Amino acid sequence: MNTSSASAPSFSLRPILFAYMCGTMAMMAFVAVIGPLSRHLGLLPWQAGLAVTAGGLLWMVAAPIWGQLSDRHGRRRILVTGFAGFFISYLAMGIGLIAAMHVPMASWLVFAGLVATRGAVGGFYAAAPTASQALIADNLPPERRVNAMASLGTANGVGLVLGPALAGQLAWFGLEAPLYLTTLLPLLGLVALWKYLPDAPPPAGGRRGGRSLLTDPRLRRPMITAFTALFTVSASQIAVGFFVIDQLGMSPEAGARTAGNALGMVGIALILSQLVVRRLTLRPIPMIRIGMGVAGLGFVSVMLVTQSWMLMASYFVAASGMGFVFPAFSALAANSVQPNEQGAAAGAVGAAQGLGTVLGPLAGAMLLQLTPGLPYAVSGVLLAMVAIWVGLGHPTDNGQRPDRAPGPDSASN
Repeated sequence: MNTSSASAPSFSLRPILFAYMCGTMAMMAFVAVIGPLSRHLGLLPWQAGLAVTAGGLLWMVAAPIWGQLSDRHGRRRILVTGFAGFFISYLAMGIGLIAAMHVPMASWLVFAGLVATRGAVGGFYAAAPTASQALIADNLPPERRVNAMASLGTANGVGLVLGPALAGQLAWFGLEAPLYLTTLLPLLGLVALWKYLPDAPPPAGGRRGGRSLLTDPRLRRPMITAFTALFTVSASQIAVGFFVIDQLGMSPEAGARTAGNALGMVGIALILSQLVVRRLTLRPIPMIRIGMGVAGLGFVSVMLVTQSWMLMASYFVAASGMGFVFPAFSALAANSVQPNEQGAAAGAVGAAQGLGTVLGPLAGAMLLQLTPGLPYAVSGVLLAMVAIWVGLGHPTDNGQRPDRAPGPDSASN
């Protein structure tokens, strides 16, 4: 039984959801303008890509650390600290890019500053999902966690849709406008957490139980699921812009619009599917298997695409499946460990997600060189394999946390 259940009635997700949405909007707004900004500043495509990858690398490294710190020092302190660093890093990134647009600088200096600040943005923002998921596990029983994780996914989906749209509209006023105004988004999230998220003591045993769970066998399924989901999603994101040009014969300008529309459908599908998840009572393992099956079909169907509307439909189907997978692997991880390990568990899963976002684009780019549809075929096969494997296990793998953690450390936890 969750030791925090007595406080569950007063627990509110609203400040976390608002901050989560603001953070995702800021992250995706930057992704939407990095291409034009790079061309304007004289950066090469690989340099822009490496800057984005730096954020994923620092996310992967920082997520377990934030998780362990939240077990020791409490969720609110880590959420507020992470968002404060996120705001400062995002502000520094914006100031650096705006300065480079007005003051002549060597391209290597602009590149180095962008990599450093974008990396810091990813490293600090990793605290948000890690501590948020642990906070949900602290306050809600296992049977309610999938729905709450789906709410986080819905907020993330809203950010995925609104972030690029906001950046696109602000770009009418110049490339500086998105940088100026989207910097306010992390600040709004920080204020919401500071003002409306109540403080709470660290979980019982958290100060002595904050250890890494990266190799813990209890988390093998949620971590491999998280890695596979983010690997395939990231591969599809890097592939779509090239696919529409090479396979559909579009110009770069038309291809950019079509790719943007397809990615916009991803956000809409995530919102809708996770609204459905909130009304279901399925356990995490069945949700993962269903979601990965649907997502795999969506990715494989891209190989049959001959028109832009078909591409949008395929991406909608794939994202609808992922809307089941994302909250399910988070809940599965939370249900697999003890209360004083929730932060470390969320951090371990966050590291797996970060690794997927780093390796997915690299694999997608290499597969594209062989044939435009190959990244989607490989993604579909991987999802099918993991969907089958994840359900093969002992009874405690059904998404309900065992009364005692297995292994030699269980007595001390």
